[in-house]
Amino acid sequence: MQDNFKGNRAIGILYYMKKKHIVTEAEKNKRVDKLLSSLDDSLSRNSWQRQITQGNVKVNSSQVKPSYKVTPGEKIKIDTVEDLQIHKLKPQNLPLDVVYEDNQIIGINKKSSTVVHPGPGNWDGTLANALIYHYENLPLPTNHLRPGIVHRLDKETSGIVVVARTEKAFYTISNQFRNREINKEYLALVEGHFTEKEGLIKAPIGRNNKIPTRMAVKLNGKDSETEFSVLKEFQNSTLLKICPKTGRTHQIRVHMDYIEHPVLGDSSYGGPSCQRMMLHALNITLTHPKRGQKLTLTAPTPHTFNQVLANISAI
Repeated sequence: MQDNFKGNRAIGILYYMKKKHIVTEAEKNKRVDKLLSSLDDSLSRNSWQRQITQGNVKVNSSQVKPSYKVTPGEKIKIDTVEDLQIHKLKPQNLPLDVVYEDNQIIGINKKSSTVVHPGPGNWDGTLANALIYHYENLPLPTNHLRPGIVHRLDKETSGIVVVARTEKAFYTISNQFRNREINKEYLALVEGHFTEKEGLIKAPIGRNNKIPTRMAVKLNGKDSETEFSVLKEFQNSTLLKICPKTGRTHQIRVHMDYIEHPVLGDSSYGGPSCQRMMLHALNITLTHPKRGQKLTLTAPTPHTFNQVLANISAI
């Protein structure tokens, strides 16, 4: 979406969206439901059709049908509310790659392509659906759709996700994230080579004004820092160890694109084509919520990640 985008946000259990978009020449004669679902996939096409039918989407201030074909210059105004309460989290017998477990926390090696928790456009098949099938009484202190989930990974990113098994563990780990007391280590295969073997990227990140599902480096964004070091060079790419010092949405992907070394397979941020996005959350180090000792959880790199590395030529 573009032109006076005002953002998506959750209000209690309501998902609120208010945007405006001016139809471009390239979008001529597209169905309005298809156009909206292509511009913003936070809602499915069926959800967009429902919002249009309910009158929450107007074209030049008039209500239209989902099949309406747009004309360049028309103004689409969107003012929607999605009630998250109507969506109940259902248990699903989906496989979990558990790398650590005790009576306080669970460490999961999330697959690339798996969404962490349900939301508009993704109501099942998520990590959360699998968690409530395999584990009973996970805490739900903030959101009934996020059992025990204190942090997230992007859908395309594989790797370690920590899940709390008690409410005390949930708040203890949440506070560690908030106070930046948790250390994270990622592996990323990025485009090109580096003259220096290590570096620190300090560039503020905020919502992309033109594409609201993406982020961007912006002067008025939130302070963001990412450390990286070179592990191995290949013919046209480099394997990095990356340690984000802050936890902004899409931070590593945005920063790598900003320094003109996008992650392979990251189509949203200019990455070269690849069979998967080459970003993996390898380690997370936290203070155990009960024992008070440092604990490092490791998620081994999956076959799909190793396969890409095996098929490219080292220098």
